[in-house]
Amino acid sequence: MKSFYSLILVLCLASVCIAQESGTGQPTVTVHSTLVMVQVFVNNKEGHVVFDLKADDFLLTDNGVPQLLTLEQDTDSQPLALAIVVERGGEGARHLADYKELDSILDALIGNVEHRVAVIGFDGTPHLIVPFTSKTGDASNGLANLSEGDHNAAILDAVAFAVVQLREQPTRYRRAILLLTETIDQGSKTTLNDAVRLISDTNTAIYSFGFSSTRSAVSNEASKSSSNDPGPENGCFSRTGANSEYKGHYSKQVLDCVSQLAPPLRLATMTFLTARNALRTNTAESLAQLTGGEFFHFHDSKDLKAGLIAVSNDIPNYYVLSFRPANPAAGLHALHVATKGRPQFVTKFRREYWLDDTGR
Repeated sequence: MKSFYSLILVLCLASVCIAQESGTGQPTVTVHSTLVMVQVFVNNKEGHVVFDLKADDFLLTDNGVPQLLTLEQDTDSQPLALAIVVERGGEGARHLADYKELDSILDALIGNVEHRVAVIGFDGTPHLIVPFTSKTGDASNGLANLSEGDHNAAILDAVAFAVVQLREQPTRYRRAILLLTETIDQGSKTTLNDAVRLISDTNTAIYSFGFSSTRSAVSNEASKSSSNDPGPENGCFSRTGANSEYKGHYSKQVLDCVSQLAPPLRLATMTFLTARNALRTNTAESLAQLTGGEFFHFHDSKDLKAGLIAVSNDIPNYYVLSFRPANPAAGLHALHVATKGRPQFVTKFRREYWLDDTGR
């Protein structure tokens, strides 16, 4: 049905038509459109994959409003840019041997499409180990020969670095990140707000494979997730410019902000804030969930290979739905997908996306 890159939520930002006068005195019209594509995975109650659904079998709402859907077809011929982001510092140093002999599995993940693959290693700092190449063997060799890094695991910094590298690839390429890391971030300079916005703004899906962080690291990072990271500057959730009544009572400010939103947005915002805070204490899994990817725990090379094979088997069974929002308002959009008349089916999908203010 679909291949690895077609699992990516594609987001094209846009505004309305803008009329301008040309040098000949004739008006020219510039049209911007908004297209959102959402991956959906469907199981029945026994856990078996559900095949052969049509666009009319799905109900997708954007901020509570049903959308007119198209089921994308024949996307498996489009090229892929894949960044493999692997921790070589912190606890990752103990897992470097797990990344040997992955050639055939990487080939299965990518599929028979035009592609470019890069390897990014990180500890306290991300480094481009293998620049984007069409030679999958070069990437697997880079993975097999990683050197040990320092004691940090700056996951958010590494993902931000990978997105920048992916943006330099041709625009016709779809984008994905394969993240091999411990469970929590340690030492990133990228803020929680920047990370969440980056994830929401790009069409990059993240597939995370995580091994456990040390207990001391978990305790240390959990102590940092106490809402000290403010919302967007001067926004409803920001500490900057907040009403004096909220001084010393930031939790009340957050609740009041949420209560001002319409019900679908209220739920989306609560989910958004929960995911935002979880990025510190369960970073690898939260990144996968925010982008509509998948997360697997692994302990050794056997676990890793089994998980990668499972992902490659799931990939062809994803549906990709597209729609043009009836109300392309700037800000956070809550997504929900269900199958019509079949409540026993379990759907997995990305639950939010973000639209920037395009200056309307």
